[in-house]
Amino acid sequence: MPSTLTPDELRQAIRSGAYTENTSGMAVGFVQCNVVILPAGNASDFLRFCQANPKPCPIIAVGDAGATALPGLGNIDIRTDVPRYCVFRQGKMTEEVTDITALWRNDLVSFALGCSFSFEEALVASGLEVRNVSQGLNVPMYQTNIDCTNAGPFSSKMVVSMRPFTASDAIRAIQICTRFPAVHGAPIHLGNPSLIGIGDLERPDFGDAVQIHDTEIPLFWACGVTPQVALASARLPFAITHSPGCMLITDVRNSQLAVL
Repeated sequence: MPSTLTPDELRQAIRSGAYTENTSGMAVGFVQCNVVILPAGNASDFLRFCQANPKPCPIIAVGDAGATALPGLGNIDIRTDVPRYCVFRQGKMTEEVTDITALWRNDLVSFALGCSFSFEEALVASGLEVRNVSQGLNVPMYQTNIDCTNAGPFSSKMVVSMRPFTASDAIRAIQICTRFPAVHGAPIHLGNPSLIGIGDLERPDFGDAVQIHDTEIPLFWACGVTPQVALASARLPFAITHSPGCMLITDVRNSQLAVL
């Protein structure tokens, strides 16, 4: 799928089923979002979980109960405009689908959360190589031993995404990403992955392993897959998320989220 398509053109391709893969490196310049959809009865507790854990769960938008649109983000139908969805029942992912129209209910509330794919544009624009983009892979994501703050039934260890850089480029990457707190901001760890409970960088829990050169160190960002772990621990009767790496593409420009 050409990366030159506009966000609306990409959503139309996703809506029609013509594109069902990960969205890393696509819709350059525009915000991509993680998605969590759950019953209204659980929405306030999940909102508190996000507010208590803003690094992995930065809120971009929250829909009304039963609403399939998120007007502030573009011409969006949340039932069809994510390439792949994960369906959870009793805390277990039971299926992966490309359309949730048949599963939609009038009590469902949609959350759009910031995604690290958005700050990748700023890194590339500054001349840094983002390895998952250059290799055409989904970003590697790992479960850590870092506790999130609990809220209601929601609890989780933090999930992180990883990108390798040389020491000098790592400093630049940290400086750049600090300007984007709405899409995870600066890394939460760099260097030895075992210090945050990661045993093997070549075996990510989500996404794809990327090449790491001997002269590089891994940088770890809080990741929007964290809510999926929280959903599993909450064991809700029903919930839906995006499939890792398959984001909701919006009409909001990344530059709108930057802070000086």
